[in-house]
Amino acid sequence: MHKILLTVGLVSLFLLAGYSTGTRVAAATSSGTNHAALSAKDSPNIIVSPAQGPTVTKQLESRAKASWPWYITRAAGFVAAFSLVLLMLSGIGFITGASFRFLEPLTAWATHKAIAYVFGISSVIHVVALLFDKYVPFTIAQVLVPFLSHYRQVTIDGHNLGSLYVALGVFALYLVLAIILTSIIWIDKKPHTWKLFHFLAYLTMIFVFFHALYLGTDLTHGLFRILWIVFGVAVAVAIIYRLRRRSRA
Repeated sequence: MHKILLTVGLVSLFLLAGYSTGTRVAAATSSGTNHAALSAKDSPNIIVSPAQGPTVTKQLESRAKASWPWYITRAAGFVAAFSLVLLMLSGIGFITGASFRFLEPLTAWATHKAIAYVFGISSVIHVVALLFDKYVPFTIAQVLVPFLSHYRQVTIDGHNLGSLYVALGVFALYLVLAIILTSIIWIDKKPHTWKLFHFLAYLTMIFVFFHALYLGTDLTHGLFRILWIVFGVAVAVAIIYRLRRRSRA
């Protein structure tokens, strides 16, 4: 009898232990499933999608399309300024003989003439490109009539001089056109008149020097401003030497 009761007790304990273990496993499984479902529900879904708006490349292209007149104006101004310095020095070199130390007379004259065309063309491009600039808009009248523009007003000693440096650029443009046209038409037919008009080149250099010095984007400070001042001084010294040589003759 005791053996029977002992056997029944052991079997009961075994069944209870199995039931308890199965219940824990089922609970753990259910809890894990619920936790996974809860985590999937509560955790944010991370979705990688393309950024809204234009890309960097598109932005650069858009900026380049909008700013191309400014880049052309800037580049043409550089070419015009540098070619004018070469033009002045080579022209003075004809009188002093300095140009012939580097080039033969015919080559020196052809080079001087080519530089003059480069200067004239770059000056025209510099002006025309301003008409398409959306950031600093200029009208046709403003680029042709001095002091009509309101860009960068100049005040000296309490007196408003308007857009003085823009006006100097306009004056320089007309002087350049006069010099080029008279050189084409009168250099052989009326050499004396052509020579008188050619002296306007000195005034042109003065106008362009201050026009670029105070309006040039790249000449506001730094190396380019220093170089432009050095070029201006070099041309001024050459002009003084040229005039003194003429007065002694």
